[in-house]
Parts: sequence; C-alpha cells; structure tokens
Amino acid sequence: MRYPDYIEAPFPFPAFSRVEMYYPGKALADPAKELETQLSRELDRAGVKAGQRVAVGVGSRGIANISAFAAVICRSIRGKGADPFIIPAMGSHGSATPQGQVQVLKHLGITEDSCKAPICPDMAVTRIGTALDDVPVYFSTEALKADHTIFINRIKPHTKFKGPMESGLYKMMAVGLGKHEGAIAYHSMALKHGFYNLLKAMGDVIVEKSNVSIAVGVVEDTRDRTMAVSVMPAQEIFDREPGLLETAKAHFPRLPYRDLDVLVIRRVGKEISGSGMDPNVTGRTYDLMEDDFSQSLSVKRVAILSLSAKTAGNGIGIGNADIITEKVFQNLDYEATLMNALTSVSLRKAFIPVRLPTEEKAIQVACQTIGPLLPEELKIVIIEDTLHITRFWASQALLDQTRAVKGARLGEKIRLKFNPRGDLILN
Repeated sequence: MRYPDYIEAPFPFPAFSRVEMYYPGKALADPAKELETQLSRELDRAGVKAGQRVAVGVGSRGIANISAFAAVICRSIRGKGADPFIIPAMGSHGSATPQGQVQVLKHLGITEDSCKAPICPDMAVTRIGTALDDVPVYFSTEALKADHTIFINRIKPHTKFKGPMESGLYKMMAVGLGKHEGAIAYHSMALKHGFYNLLKAMGDVIVEKSNVSIAVGVVEDTRDRTMAVSVMPAQEIFDREPGLLETAKAHFPRLPYRDLDVLVIRRVGKEISGSGMDPNVTGRTYDLMEDDFSQSLSVKRVAILSLSAKTAGNGIGIGNADIITEKVFQNLDYEATLMNALTSVSLRKAFIPVRLPTEEKAIQVACQTIGPLLPEELKIVIIEDTLHITRFWASQALLDQTRAVKGARLGEKIRLKFNPRGDLILN
C-alpha cells in the first residue's frame, strides 16, 4: 500500500523517559492461605457436606493468583468430603462455545489437572425467574444440578457504567453464570432499564432462586497484587460488595495526566480488560448509554500495537482506538470479537480502526495527524497495557508534569528504536 510522502519518510520522535509510580505495599502475604482460612468456615456455614456436588464458577478475567485460588476452592470442597467441578462463568467469551471457554480457562492456568476437578463447559441454561417484569434471568443448567454453587471474581470499576456495584460478584452471577443467554439478556435490556438497576435486579433473583451458596470477592492493589479476599454467603453480597468496590477504586491505577496527544498501548486483550483496554485508564468509550470516562483522561490519538497471546484473537475494544497495526488485524479472530461485541451490545468496540503496516508507522501516524506540533511538543505516553501502568514511558514534553506527581520517579532517557520489521524495542 502506498502512503503520503510525509508518512513514508522517517519521523524524528521525541526523547522519552521511563517513569515508575511507587505506591505503598498493600499485597497480602499469602492470598491463597487467606482464602483457605475463610472458605473453610463458610463451607461449614453453607452446609457443604460429604457426598454433595459443588459447582465452582470461574470467569475469563485476568486475576492475580486465579489458578491458585481455583485450586484452593476445589481442595477445600474436597476437604469437606464433597465433589467439586468447574463451571466456566464467562458469558459469551471464548466465542460462546464449550471448547472456547475451556481454552480460556487453560490460558489462565485452570485445568482439570491443576484443580483435580472436572470442567463442565456446557452452555445450557435454565430460566429461573424474571427481573423488572420483562427481563428473563438465566442460570447455568449444570450448576443448578449441583447441591451448591460457589464462584470467584475480582471486584473492580466497570468499563461501561458507574454505580454502587459494577464489575464484580453481582455481574458474575447475572452475566457469567447466566452464560451466553444471560449475557445477551443483561446487555440488551440494560439499554432500557440501566446497567446498574438491571444488574441488581437480576442478581437479586439469582440469590433468591438459584443454589448459589458462597461468593469469593477479590480486590487488587495498584500493582495488580491481591490485597483483599472476602468470602461471603450469597445473601450478604449486596451489603458487602459496594465496600469492596470502594476499596478497589481507591487503589485503581491511573496515568497521572489529564490530557495527552498520543497514547500508545503495546497490547490489548480480554484477560487485561473486559473491553480489551480499560476506559478507566484510556478515557475512551463511545457506545450507547455508556458513562463518560473522559474525566480520567482525554487523548487525541490512541494506537494499539498488538493483541495479547491470552486473548486468543479476541480484539474487542480495538474500535475505541484510532490506529492499529497490520499485525493486530492479521491476528484478529473476528468471529470471537464480533460475538463479544454483539453480546455486550457494544458494536463500536469491534470496529476496525486505521491499519498501518508496522508499530513504527502506527506511532508515527498518531503523532502526525493531530496538528502542527513539533516533536518536542508532543505529549506521548507508551504503556504495556491498561492493566500495568505503574511503569510507562513519557515523552519529554511531559517531564515537568511528571516530576510534580507524588510517587513518580524518572528513569533512563531513551530514543525510540525499532527492529527491521518496524517493531518497537523498549528495555
């Protein structure tokens, strides 16, 4: 493909400095042990007994220690003489197929061998009630066959809306354990009832009419380390989840800037964010009824350089960017991406942005399409992904701002380098 001469020519990128953000340590010393201690007590309270079958719902989100947590839950259940089995609780992820969802779990390190429990990925659901008069509430049929259902999820800010509960335990019940049908029902009818209102109503029905006994909520600190584990009876989720969400928001990492010219994201993926790249970091949302996230950050151009290996081709969220590389496009599993976008009623997130042949040209075009700024005037940040932003690279125009930020430390100064394929090389 031929490009304008000014794009074909080399670009004099500004100098960059490595920035590291330092926050007080909040991580638990032994998260798995903390889970095991709390879970033993709650299993007794829930009446889990020898000979019973217990469904363990595990989602697709990247969670610190998730494989260890899943193994602890299954081991604790076996310790009571009961028989655990794993239920993929991830709505339409993994292309909404049993095989795809097993692969998602495998990418997260959760297998039958690691948990010493079978995985039952059947997508069948049973309608167990109705929320707000016209919304069907579904629940995994396989899970309902068990004596108990236990599930685990990280509690964090949502990527579409704000409320007392966002992305956490209620969402896992309504969307994750509701499988594909539950995800469709929630996302489509939320456009009528509102995302939070419907989430609460559907979750309330599930608590009342399903066999959910125990929920495990996990909160992570600014460095994505487990800082809190809370095991609770299903009946206490509504009272306890909002407090955990406030803790999560207080420790959610964000870039220390309000306005950028260019944000370069080296990789996006489902295990990084349900939206591929988290709008709580990027400030980018466009779809129907999505809340405004621009107060966190305003960016003129967003460029995505690659898809993560664990996303398995699901490129949901790339439509919220302006530029992608040809590598992103070629590695895209558009069926999985489209399924995710249709289920979540977020069509824009599956749009295909401008495609450039290399990472170098993607960054260059982002810089050259925002007006007549000199390279040294460009405010550019390069991050690995939106889950890991305590270390990033900032252009020289941002250095004075950065020095004024509490906890920010400037490291080595570098010039951008690219290999012969045009891929960005950073230490």
